[in-house]
Amino acid sequence: MRYNQFGHTGLIVSELCLGAMTFGTNPGRFGQIHGLDQDGATALVKQALDGGINFIDTANVYTTGQSEEFVGGALKALGVRRSEVVIATKGMGSMGDGPNDAGTGRKHLLDQIDASLERLGLDHVDLYQIHGWDPITPMEEALEALNDIVRSGRARYVGVSNWAAWQITKALGISERRGFAKFASLQAYYTVAGRDLERELVPMLLSEGLGLMVWSPLAGGLLSGKYRFTGDGAEGEGRRSGFDFPPVDLQRAGPLVEAMRGMAEKRGVSVAQIALAWLLYQPVVSSVIVGAKRPDQLADNLASVEVELQAAELEELDRLSALPREYPGWMFETQGRYVSGRVSPRRVPG
Repeated sequence: MRYNQFGHTGLIVSELCLGAMTFGTNPGRFGQIHGLDQDGATALVKQALDGGINFIDTANVYTTGQSEEFVGGALKALGVRRSEVVIATKGMGSMGDGPNDAGTGRKHLLDQIDASLERLGLDHVDLYQIHGWDPITPMEEALEALNDIVRSGRARYVGVSNWAAWQITKALGISERRGFAKFASLQAYYTVAGRDLERELVPMLLSEGLGLMVWSPLAGGLLSGKYRFTGDGAEGEGRRSGFDFPPVDLQRAGPLVEAMRGMAEKRGVSVAQIALAWLLYQPVVSSVIVGAKRPDQLADNLASVEVELQAAELEELDRLSALPREYPGWMFETQGRYVSGRVSPRRVPG
């Protein structure tokens, strides 16, 4: 396991993060994903920690708070020292039927951080994240609430999930102007078969120094190697057959999976390990969130850190997964030559 600087902060996190969406037995919208009881969750947390993971991510909406309870229960049962683990959770999603039971309003966020801490059995989390975009609440209100959460000691850092680049950049500007705690990270969907965030989000993250936590790195299991691609779609047994999410362009994913299958067979590893390894080669990635229900699934994910891809293989995957050119990207490339062509190449030793 390698450890990365979390964006431009002083926080150090493992390159793999244990996702706790599978923790909990309460019914909910993620019924195809969760299902682990406390003992199962505790066993996975121990396996992850033994494998070098120091980073655990959950959210209040996962099994309506039970995921957080099970994370806290696992840490307590295992006697994990608080300083040894980085705990992240999220707020914004619906936690009830009342008018203030969702969103990024000050009341909701302040109520929810307290509720999350109680369920986790902790006095603070290391990272508190807004889980999504709220089209109603003024951005400044949400950012001030997050700042108060940090200043009160209830969170060490704040982050965001599933926002657009312009929204994050606007938030960073407001935070700088008001002296608020700035976003340290973005949690976003990213796979070799889904590289949309490379258009706007990746350049922004690199420019502004935010860390990237990747969710659904196997595209909901589509890149696990369990599926065969036909002209009509993907065939195989797995949770995508009942929960087709996140959306994936199957015409591009099919050749990718077959290329990764060959790379995997050559090494005697799984296709999933190749897909995870590709992400670990991306400079913008701070940590990749892996989730599992069974020890063998987590063991397979943990083994991905040992997979080394050759330059030619990375080039092949990049070619097969390249995004179609879009405006204004192709115009940046065209007009950028006017300036870059006037600069002499730097000397290299040799």
